[in-house]
Amino acid sequence: MTFVDTHAHIYHANEGRYPKKENPLRPPKGTGGIAHLRREMAENNVSRTVLVQTGSAYGWHNHLLGDMTSANREQMVGVCTLDPSSDESVREFERLVGERNVRGLRMEPTKTGTPVYDHPGADLLWQKVRELNGVICAHIQAQFLPELAGLLTRYPDVPVVLDHAAYPKAADGVESETVNGVVEIAKFKNLNVKLTFAVTGSDQEYPFSDMFGIVRRIVDAFSADRCMWGSDFPCELWLKKASYGQHLALFTEELDLSAGEREAILGGTAMRVWFD
Repeated sequence: MTFVDTHAHIYHANEGRYPKKENPLRPPKGTGGIAHLRREMAENNVSRTVLVQTGSAYGWHNHLLGDMTSANREQMVGVCTLDPSSDESVREFERLVGERNVRGLRMEPTKTGTPVYDHPGADLLWQKVRELNGVICAHIQAQFLPELAGLLTRYPDVPVVLDHAAYPKAADGVESETVNGVVEIAKFKNLNVKLTFAVTGSDQEYPFSDMFGIVRRIVDAFSADRCMWGSDFPCELWLKKASYGQHLALFTEELDLSAGEREAILGGTAMRVWFD
């Protein structure tokens, strides 16, 4: 079985070369770098990885991401994050795709005034993503799902991935507003979903069984061939309660998935969306 990690954040200790934003979120010392990621991949038989721009550390500056995806083309592609309200973002996305082995754009709501997801700047970026055969990663909370639905309606030919399934939590239940909203939006066939929320949404320790029902409901809504696993690397920062290997074992051993579902979630879907 081919294992593909669709959600890894990358860091670098050289803050002169790769300056961080003001008040960045940093991983524990010695974690989060490319060498650490390669070790985790090798130890867990992960063959490909999608690097996602680390906005909480580097903001809109994708220099580190581009360097890492350019230097590791045989195994990795990148997802940049750009300011959706900036006139420069369309040109910057085109440059990153053409020069830096970036395949996707992580779209977030605007960060000034009242946050908005579906707006003229987003339209321009979705148009460029469609033109360049890219992928949108929708990084949103549940309240923005209706706006995402509007964009999915206008761009049915753009592949889209819902990051972290809009962050469902065990405490809110299987019928929560978030889970119901995610299930409803699954009707858009160009939408895929990352199953990267089972650890962070849980109130328990491994194997996080209070999230099993939520994972099952979302897999059933999308079907496994539109679901994908991601590690949330570095897990020392983003998961804390689980290691890289445990997060993978949750899907290989603990969740009640068929062999076909495991094959799709752990590699097949990701290869189609990110590496075909």
